[in-house]
Amino acid sequence: MAQLIANERVDDIPLLLSQMGQLKLSELADEHFERHGNWQGLSLGKVLVGWLSYLLSQGDHRLNQVEDWASGLSGTLERSLAPTVRSLDFSDDRLERILDRLGNDAQWDRFEGELNRHTVRVYDLRVGCVRLDTTTSSGYRAVTDEGLFQFGHSKDYRPDLAQVKISQAALDPLGLPVSTTVVSGNQADDPLYIPEIQKVQKCLQASGLTYVGDSKMAAIETRRYIAESQNHYLCPLPEQHISKADLAELLVPVFRHEEILTQVVSPDDNGETPEFIAEGFTLTLPQSVEVGAALFTWPEQWLVVRSFKSAERQRSSLDNRIEKATEALNQLNLTGRGRKRLSIEETRDAANRILQRYRVRDLIQVAYETTTQTTHKRAYRNKPARTLTETKVTVKSTLEAEAYQQATRLLGWRVYASNDLELSLPQAVYGYRNEYLIEQGFRRYKGKALGLRPLYLASDQRVKGLIRLLSLGLRILCLLEFSVRTHLAADQQVLSGLYAGNPKRATNHPTAELLLKAFRGITLTVMEIDGRLQRFLSSLSDLQRRILQFLDCPDSIYLALSG
Repeated sequence: MAQLIANERVDDIPLLLSQMGQLKLSELADEHFERHGNWQGLSLGKVLVGWLSYLLSQGDHRLNQVEDWASGLSGTLERSLAPTVRSLDFSDDRLERILDRLGNDAQWDRFEGELNRHTVRVYDLRVGCVRLDTTTSSGYRAVTDEGLFQFGHSKDYRPDLAQVKISQAALDPLGLPVSTTVVSGNQADDPLYIPEIQKVQKCLQASGLTYVGDSKMAAIETRRYIAESQNHYLCPLPEQHISKADLAELLVPVFRHEEILTQVVSPDDNGETPEFIAEGFTLTLPQSVEVGAALFTWPEQWLVVRSFKSAERQRSSLDNRIEKATEALNQLNLTGRGRKRLSIEETRDAANRILQRYRVRDLIQVAYETTTQTTHKRAYRNKPARTLTETKVTVKSTLEAEAYQQATRLLGWRVYASNDLELSLPQAVYGYRNEYLIEQGFRRYKGKALGLRPLYLASDQRVKGLIRLLSLGLRILCLLEFSVRTHLAADQQVLSGLYAGNPKRATNHPTAELLLKAFRGITLTVMEIDGRLQRFLSSLSDLQRRILQFLDCPDSIYLALSG
């Protein structure tokens, strides 16, 4: 007679543990992080990868949920993780100890460096381009003088909440994080770039890399450091370095048709007809910075680029601002009940505020006309006869045609700086357009994939440890995508069946989230039959088997659960 013992939702857990096994994540963690003297049971590394598989599968970083999850997956974890696993190994106090270890800067740096070198070897990654950027994560935390959570410029559009700042370096074209630094939320971005680059250099032990960042990476000291360390940089110059007047002067030969522009076409990745996306030219000039008593000089290439789509968006935005400013100026002329009649000084102040608000001070000319009307009032009851004089101010706005033409000529133009003199204009455009790769990682931190927000931890060190743990999760997601996409590209194949409601839709760029979702519903049933425990696993679909094949994972990571 058969008796049901348990049903376990296996889902993507064996796959995730297998991927972490390829990285030797457990072994490296045991090697570099010290365990508490009273630590018993499963090793720190095994607990870490088990917890990480829960986090990636559930998108929930709450510590008090993991023990119950492990209890409900005992059969799966015993065969996929360790035969001696207990749900108690994932108690919240044990997970807190892991976060304390991950929050240790010295131990983390050694572990991260070794993990990077191992990842590059195992996946045979080409180390050529590294992207740098920062983001913030806010929480409902009290602010203390020395705490991580501080008020600062919020990239989450929540300036009312205290935040931490995350600085990250990611390897192209995976978006794979190779360095993650957590600092207080009130720190400026500019000083974070050189320390992050130094960490990358130490762990990857490579020179000749190209570091790509936004305009905050364009500080002259950062560019000097990268050039002096025999590496390359690519970043746009902010307006503090290149003002609109400077840009207009650079473009004079273009407006005179004396400069031959290089056309940039979209890369023909999907068999679509290429289209022109940008144009521009380059020039080379020397840069120099005093380093102590010496002067360090290097050649720098400026790539002056006009993006057609950017110019179109900016033109639309400019016209919209002019329209709104003109309408607001016309409102000053309205009179009637409930409207205060403004004096000439009050009208000028109101008009100036409008021009400043919509940033069109140089584009709209404002004239003021005053008319005076005298009215004689007869005596009425106890009021004597009197003469009233009222002055009306009329605002007339005119678009400055020449200024508008000059402003529109500058739209879409941007100057990029690089010390790689062999970098072509199209390469620079394509290189910077892929900045979304690192930003995609930040979205995963804050979205369902990794579930960083909201933060439930009270200890700063554990917050730092949690963010570092999530950066390991981000590595797994990036490597999943990389492996499957590489196999699809090599065999010129596509993968279908990933999209709910549209099983025939195919893609050659599946996301890690869709790949993991494809394994939902795999169930392990444990039954007692004639006094013996029997395990039955739901069959793997063709899609699941294909994904495992692309990931170089044998079917046995699932089939071994049954029997």
